[in-house]
Amino acid sequence: MKVYIDLLFFINIFFDFILLLSVSLILRRNVRIYKIILGSIVGGLSILFLFLPIKKITLFFLKILIAILMCITTFNYKDIKYTIKNITFLYLVSIVLGGALYLLNIEFSYKNNGLIFYHNGVSINVISILIISPILIYFYIKEMKDLKNNYSKYYKVNIYFKNKKNILLNGYLDTGNNLMDPYKGRPIVIVNYNKIKKYVSNEKELLVPYSNINSSNIMRCIKANKIIVNDIIYKNILIGFSFNKINIDGIDCILNNNMEGLC
Repeated sequence: MKVYIDLLFFINIFFDFILLLSVSLILRRNVRIYKIILGSIVGGLSILFLFLPIKKITLFFLKILIAILMCITTFNYKDIKYTIKNITFLYLVSIVLGGALYLLNIEFSYKNNGLIFYHNGVSINVISILIISPILIYFYIKEMKDLKNNYSKYYKVNIYFKNKKNILLNGYLDTGNNLMDPYKGRPIVIVNYNKIKKYVSNEKELLVPYSNINSSNIMRCIKANKIIVNDIIYKNILIGFSFNKINIDGIDCILNNNMEGLC
């Protein structure tokens, strides 16, 4: 079997370029393309180790060294924490890409008859890999950014009432929730009623008018003794009842955008 070193070198550089570009986008390093290309070339040199009589453990440490050099070449060295984070994400992205390509190759290469799997002679070729890899990485980066932007607005919320009962809820900071008590200017936190109904049966309710684009309505509210959000204590907050399920993953209450210290 013929092995074309130049082709292997090009493919290795291509994958390293995709990986380093992904790390740059995810961590917002904002480096120039030529720096990513230089880092990719450094990574491409590791292909030469496969043709040397090197033990596996030695090869393992050489690859780690190459990864460090790739990150320093591309992102420079600022401090140890900065560099370790770059290396960590480089390996995370490579694991995701490698795992995805391996899965696709298995799906195309093997068929099964019951519990018996056999190779059908088909596999993903180099051209397919070069086309599929950027697509996979694009969707991975997109999902990573969405998760980062979305879950950064999740908070642990403890609500205390006059009976001193503490309710632990998962809160979400919604910039669209600017509801304020028109009487005293108190922010309103919207809570799934089913989560607190057994704790507030004896609490005095307030009827607070509010309006949206389409209509005006009345919200049933109670005053919390205090609310603790990520160790920040808030007083003079109203709890508004939501009788419909809050359609955000795992969320029990919508925090108010006017609560200082959360934005």
